Amino acid sequence: MTSYVENEINADFPFDAQHLIELVAESAFRSEQAPVEKAFVNVLITDSEGIREYNRQYRDIDRETDVLSFPNFTFETPGVFEIPEGSESDYLDPDTGEIWLGDIILCADRIRSQAREYGHSEKREMAFLVAHSALHLCGYDHETPQEAAVMEEKQEAILQKLGITRDGGLTG
Repeated sequence: MTSYVENEINADFPFDAQHLIELVAESAFRSEQAPVEKAFVNVLITDSEGIREYNRQYRDIDRETDVLSFPNFTFETPGVFEIPEGSESDYLDPDTGEIWLGDIILCADRIRSQAREYGHSEKREMAFLVAHSALHLCGYDHETPQEAAVMEEKQEAILQKLGITRDGGLTG
């Protein structure tokens, strides 16, 4: 998997944010059998004002949030990555041939505040938000209680597999 991580606010974390983002996203995509070897994702780290503006611009919601996900695929079934015949140019980078899975926008301010609120590390909070967002890029949602339960189970499985715990642990 190729990723492009832009930290537009130069947020400083006590861990390698790019490495964590790539580790968690790739694990999530592998768990959903996404075409990881030939895929790419864009990730932006911004602040409260930045994410509020993106939320307003792209979703017509005038408030800040913790993470935004913009899947490039429209899914009939979550986790089934099918490129419709004749529309390859909508999904493939013409220079590399890689499949664009979508974009993720993370709010550094919310990562910090939610880590404090939930009593775990910023690393754990960022990992959770990346896993959550990566699942959105795989076609999952949480509009119903059943959908939310599926996403929660998958998020926890991804983090457990990586050894990312509420106490900030990271193994693997």
